[in-house]
Amino acid sequence: MIREVRRLHRDGVDASCSGRHREAMRLLERGARLADTIDPAEPVTRGDWLVARIRLASTRSALLAEGAGPAVGLAGLADVRRLIDDVADPLLQAELRGSVDHNRGLLLLNAGLIEDGVAALDSALEHEERRLAAGEPAPSLVEPIVKTLWSRGTAHTRLGSVGPARQDLTRAVALATGHGLWARAADASHALGRLELRTGDVPAALRRYASSERSYREQGQDVPPLLGLHRAQALMAAGLADEAGHQLDLVLPAMRSEHSVTRDLADVELYRAVAAYMTGDLDLARAMAASARQRMRRWGCETCVANATLLGLRVDTVVALRSGAPSRPLSHRVLAFADRLPVPRLAEQAALARMLAVRLALRRGDVDAADRVLDRVPRPGRLTPIDHRMLRRLCRAELAVARGERAVALAEIRAGLTDLGRVRDRMGGLELLSGTALHGRELAELAVHLVLADGNARRLFSWLERTRAQTYRYEPLTRAGHPELAERIAEVRSLAQSIHQAQHDGHPTVALRARRAERLREANRLGWHTGGWGAPRPVAGLDEVAARLGERALVSFASSEDSLVAVVVVGPDVRLARLGSAGRAAESARVLNADLNALAPDHLPATLAEVMAMSARKQADRLDDQLVRPLAELIGDRDLVVVPTGALYAVPWGVLPSLCGRPTVVAPSATAWLAADRVEHRTAGRTVLVRGPGLPAAVGEIDKLGAHHGVAALMSDERAAVAEVLSALDGAEIAHLAAHGVHEPENALFSRLELGDGPLYAHELAGLAQPPRHVVLAACELALNRIRTGDEPLGFASALLACGARTVVAPLSRVGDQACAATMDDYHRSLAAGAEPAVALADAIAVDPLRRPFVCLGRGD
Repeated sequence: MIREVRRLHRDGVDASCSGRHREAMRLLERGARLADTIDPAEPVTRGDWLVARIRLASTRSALLAEGAGPAVGLAGLADVRRLIDDVADPLLQAELRGSVDHNRGLLLLNAGLIEDGVAALDSALEHEERRLAAGEPAPSLVEPIVKTLWSRGTAHTRLGSVGPARQDLTRAVALATGHGLWARAADASHALGRLELRTGDVPAALRRYASSERSYREQGQDVPPLLGLHRAQALMAAGLADEAGHQLDLVLPAMRSEHSVTRDLADVELYRAVAAYMTGDLDLARAMAASARQRMRRWGCETCVANATLLGLRVDTVVALRSGAPSRPLSHRVLAFADRLPVPRLAEQAALARMLAVRLALRRGDVDAADRVLDRVPRPGRLTPIDHRMLRRLCRAELAVARGERAVALAEIRAGLTDLGRVRDRMGGLELLSGTALHGRELAELAVHLVLADGNARRLFSWLERTRAQTYRYEPLTRAGHPELAERIAEVRSLAQSIHQAQHDGHPTVALRARRAERLREANRLGWHTGGWGAPRPVAGLDEVAARLGERALVSFASSEDSLVAVVVVGPDVRLARLGSAGRAAESARVLNADLNALAPDHLPATLAEVMAMSARKQADRLDDQLVRPLAELIGDRDLVVVPTGALYAVPWGVLPSLCGRPTVVAPSATAWLAADRVEHRTAGRTVLVRGPGLPAAVGEIDKLGAHHGVAALMSDERAAVAEVLSALDGAEIAHLAAHGVHEPENALFSRLELGDGPLYAHELAGLAQPPRHVVLAACELALNRIRTGDEPLGFASALLACGARTVVAPLSRVGDQACAATMDDYHRSLAAGAEPAVALADAIAVDPLRRPFVCLGRGD
């Protein structure tokens, strides 16, 4: 019977480690009932019975805390510790005390009593080391030490004690690896990822999480749902709140199953609330925070309850600030909350709450009260999260504005954006680089608002360059090979072929599609941290931009609230033009795109085509009247470099009447436009023309385009395989890619073109030693971008520009097959005759503007 009690305990522990906590509790209770039937008076069974009871009670107390709260669990463990005194064997006593102290430490950590938890884990480690010293270092003796080091390292991470945390976790990984405890090594590596995130190294954290996930899978173990939570936290630190929300939406169903743990589920709900808050979904943020707070109260963790309450207050503050009339009761509630928090343990939460109160007081006009509260907010420490540092800068800037000290406010904003730039410099992938702008959004908006109010065009130009499209400031860096990423991409490509074959044969494709989606998600995750970028370039100076423009004019659009403006640079002159409502321009751009999409098919009935053309011309005229004609005296008939903002990225500029036939280049910033000219290109001068499968005959006539060029490599259909195409593109002067394309909103580098043997990803083009100087994307809409905060446009075309291509030509909306073929024929004829890309495209579009909505991105020369 003792043997059966032991088995039930082992099965209960296994169930608990796998997240099946209700099943674990049932097994442990069965074991306890069975142990109660054994007569402990028998000398032969007394020792074994006592040890079995202790193990059962220790594990059961830890699990009881999940539902009843840590106080119940700690009380149970105190009773267990008294039982250990009756165990005769000193080494067995050490083992049991180590196990109980470890469980006690975990409960204290989960209750937010971090220092007490570390002390309990210190005691556990002392007992475990004593047990190990008395015998051979077998895995069964090493595993408890690994678990305790992992737990204590996690505690030190939460305390901000970076050195002790790294020492514990690194030793845990080494011990586990050395004794073949691969799952424990994955746990400790996962915890090291959390430490990397705590120190601000997001790519390193994501690499650790990916490595741990791979280890779990290789051991045939389920991936812990909390790994998804921690990956989401890293993405939020990089400003990728949408992606973080998607990660958490995958985790939540598993956490809400019958095996869910109250505390863990509450954590996931809280961070889902944070992601929703960051993306502006305030209703979801409030609901998730309320649910998390309720669960955390049941659990009894004061820190957890404070975090959930604080998020609810942040939501209330945003709503109040938007209303323009925040109430005093809300300010009092926020300050009362801050004053109740124990310091120093919850000093960071108290500081954040006071910063909310500062903003509320300023909006009410109570500058003195705001000043007094801000004085109680301490300077940020080395490990203070970037969003807290940005909020403090924003409070200081807004206080300076309220006092009429605009220069002081701009100095605070400049310092905040410099701090944010240091964070961006540590990011790895393109998405991480772009996402960080989210943390500086309000600072950037305030800067533009202040400078715009002064009407100083030169200063506005400088601030716009400092705040927008920072991704394109970085030197392209030739990427080293990433075998795992390459393997995942190859799997996705192979699965795509299998799906096509199954469809052809009439077989089911559900399982294949699910596997492909999972492999694509894995590739996306790897892409977040396998990228590499060079040193940041300086922000473009106005004098240098003017000198490089020559006879061209640069028009940089910007908006503040609903006001749309343009900074126009013509030679040494810099002018500011006010262009009315930003919302009206955005709506005109949206409707124009919809009309052009409807007008695209080749064989529309004549009546319908005329109706759609009339509507498109109307919207083009509206945009022209608002955006271009007011600038006529400033820009004259010069070629243009246009830096859009927000929805204006969707404007096909060659469609606007005033710009018909005028060479126009679109760049994400003046800095990016200059940077494209600085990229060293060592092309071989060759032209590569690629046709993917399934294209209409007209669009796929690359041999006709090849006739315009003296020497051109033609690659079509099955011969246009990914590996061969990549080899041909490396170092090419012109790359014309006619293939179906798909934009990937979660990660621009995984937008793709369909070639003969599967998809070609932008990530692979970015990995070329020498990307093509000039890329033409035909038969797809991959110029369309997802516009992130900070006017960061991301898509297939923009990924190519960020990775070193000088010029990219692509359509902004759908193009009919015949119209596309005719446009490309005209375009390549002009290129072959010596025209620069922007000039050749302007001439090609002018033939039939409404059916040729192409844009020239990058440099255009």
